[in-house]
Amino acid sequence: MTHNPNPSDKALVPFVSVDHMMQLIHRTGIREMIAGIARNIEDDFRRWEQFDKTPRVAAHSQVGVIELMPTADDAHYAFKYVNGHPKNTADGLQTVTAFGLLADMDTGYPLLLSEMTLLTALRTAAMSAVAARHLAPKDATTMAMIGNGAQAEFQSLAMQALCGITDVRLYDTDPAATAKCAANLAGTGLTVTPCRSAEEAIQGAGIITTCTADKRNARVLTDNMVGAGVHINAIGGDCPGKTELAEAILHRASIFVEYPEQTRIEGEIQQLDADHPVTELWQVITGAANGRSDARQITLFDSVGFAIEDFSALRYVHDAARATGLNLPLDLLADPDDPRDLFGMVMRAAPARKAAPVEDA
Repeated sequence: MTHNPNPSDKALVPFVSVDHMMQLIHRTGIREMIAGIARNIEDDFRRWEQFDKTPRVAAHSQVGVIELMPTADDAHYAFKYVNGHPKNTADGLQTVTAFGLLADMDTGYPLLLSEMTLLTALRTAAMSAVAARHLAPKDATTMAMIGNGAQAEFQSLAMQALCGITDVRLYDTDPAATAKCAANLAGTGLTVTPCRSAEEAIQGAGIITTCTADKRNARVLTDNMVGAGVHINAIGGDCPGKTELAEAILHRASIFVEYPEQTRIEGEIQQLDADHPVTELWQVITGAANGRSDARQITLFDSVGFAIEDFSALRYVHDAARATGLNLPLDLLADPDDPRDLFGMVMRAAPARKAAPVEDA
């Protein structure tokens, strides 16, 4: 009995590479893909109580963080490996990189291995737009995008596709980042206005999105900058010691979160007492709790990213990879003909010994 040189379909794991993901985005359309992931997120949030949930496991250093984000329902298990290293930009590297896996709970076999640097950008944008659709003023047409790094274009297109935003006002402490973002959004149908300050960017904005990278307790928005009736989408504060909003804003806002046990450690609300009231977004999506209830209400989505969102995105890619063939089958799992004879499979894979040369008589 020898190792099967053509492993069974169950032993081959579809791998979606960065190139596959880019092809999938172009074949599907970026707005359509974000909208598809958003639909999965809403579907999964409606069955929130069916999932195993735990705060992500984080390994912090002085320059960044590496995290593992797991979750599961009765049918599937998923995890994402992700880092956050703001210093990387200066070295020509990405601040955030990621990959993830979706597995079958019945067999434990992986169903999909995927890049998630691009996919995380898509799902983060989808999550922001889902929250804004439930919390932002219904007549909001302008978003201030403060922090114009790798997330900014995805966020802008998601708000356009899901919330009807027509105008985006950009600000970053690095003018080159703003110029990059404005150039990338040209031709998208959005009216894009580069601004010289955060104060200028928020003028007339019904939605304010903050997405900065520095790992510090920053004050991207001060209390006097935030007027009544706006929705704040705070997505840059995502680890202990990293925030973007002045504490006074939090006391004026109705705060919505993904998973309180994680957000109280990593989000804007790490600045508040542990018993400060917050509403879980899944409760708004299911109708169990109110979202925006007053035109003058300040709503705040304190988003740090949660594993169920990655689960939703991986489900989307799993289906899309099968439908399009945009994946590489990986021989990732040992597949002996006899499942009990793993050792024998290894031994039988030894290269054949060359016969010793015969000497002339």
